[in-house]
Amino acid sequence: MADLPSSLPRRRPTDASRPRAATPRTRSAAPSAPAAAPPSARPPGARGARGHGEGEHGAHPHDVRQAAAVVAVKKLFAAETGSFFLILGTTLFMVVLGLVMVLSSSSVEQYISSKHTSFFGAFIRQGMYAAIGVPLMLIASRVPIWFWKRWAWHILLAAVVLQLLVFTPLGYEVGGNRNWIELGSSFSAQPSEAVKLALAVWLGMILSVKRDLLDDWKHLAIPLVPVVGVSVGLVILGGDLGTTMVMLLLVFAAVWFAGVRLRFLAVPVLFLLAVVPIIASGSDSRNERIAAWMSGCTDSSDYQAACWQSLHGTWALASGGLFGVGLGNSKSKWSWLPEADNDFIFAIVGEELGLIGAIVVLALFVVLAVGFVKIIRRTNDPFVRVVTGAVTAWIIGQALINIAVVLGLLPVLGVPLPLISAGGSALIVTLAAIGVVLSFARRPEDPTVPMPPVGQRVGSLR
Repeated sequence: MADLPSSLPRRRPTDASRPRAATPRTRSAAPSAPAAAPPSARPPGARGARGHGEGEHGAHPHDVRQAAAVVAVKKLFAAETGSFFLILGTTLFMVVLGLVMVLSSSSVEQYISSKHTSFFGAFIRQGMYAAIGVPLMLIASRVPIWFWKRWAWHILLAAVVLQLLVFTPLGYEVGGNRNWIELGSSFSAQPSEAVKLALAVWLGMILSVKRDLLDDWKHLAIPLVPVVGVSVGLVILGGDLGTTMVMLLLVFAAVWFAGVRLRFLAVPVLFLLAVVPIIASGSDSRNERIAAWMSGCTDSSDYQAACWQSLHGTWALASGGLFGVGLGNSKSKWSWLPEADNDFIFAIVGEELGLIGAIVVLALFVVLAVGFVKIIRRTNDPFVRVVTGAVTAWIIGQALINIAVVLGLLPVLGVPLPLISAGGSALIVTLAAIGVVLSFARRPEDPTVPMPPVGQRVGSLR
């Protein structure tokens, strides 16, 4: 190495740069503990160990518990997008509105059936169902997605077993539909509501697993056709035309949002067209209602029979005017309109709250649909997309069918208005389905995953 120029000052070796003699280490020697940092050098928030409640800056146990509770609440309502709160807020508002309208529409009938002792029988029952359904919705919203995928088969099997019970001595018929089971003297349930939710989750699982094979009709048919055929077929055997239509709409939406080609979707449409006349011919009362609806209820002999409910529902809706006759002032609920708190509760809404109230109900369903669609548009998971699309078609489609019946655009089908009509099975299962969708709204999306083409996100025209 070249010598340094004489003009540069030479560095004197320091103690740190001098070589030191190696000191032998014994095996018994313990490593020396680091020196304690002075208080000024400690990081913010670092404090020495203190006893319970010691020190000026010691955390009080009550403050710790309060902070933990705040963190728990923040985690409970932590959502990735505003769609979570949009769906949750709209749902809770509709449940409250439904309780108010059930109280108003059922008060007279409850007063008569209770031998002039109480107006609140149906309202209390519906409140109990809501008290079960709302916590169930919040619990379902915390369930991870892998749970629904893993247990989809088990959930569907349990729902089908429940549906089979309607053909046992536990089952009974209501309005020409054998779609109910009675457990004890005061409890009844409609298993087909559970089949809807189970079928939506199962379709999401199976279509997401087969997402790369959906161009082959064989992979689409197996196991889709036999499983859907059994699930829907049990409802058909019970003679429930309205629920059958909703379930087939659910299946159609599921395969559509899975990206199945439209020519494959012609099969469920043709199946629906073939099934409706078969179901209609299975009940005399249903035949009469459909025949009266097709004739426009022009026959005066049908006024006291098949057309009574439809005509009085239309008259109730029309008599409300723009602002309605006032909450609780309906005349139709005085034994003029059958099922005023259930299938025809929209007529009471129009009568008491007027056109404004009816538009508000429609707007609430639109807002709910917007929240569902926002989840569908932002997700890259085919399971989330299919299940959310199926639930959207179920709830919004059922609402449109119910309103169309009240308006006289469809014959009386016995389909309740979701979240608003009286009924425990429908309310609890619908809230559970919304809880499943809310669990999707919490899921963070991976921005690095490319969105599939439009033809794969929804049905392709090929």
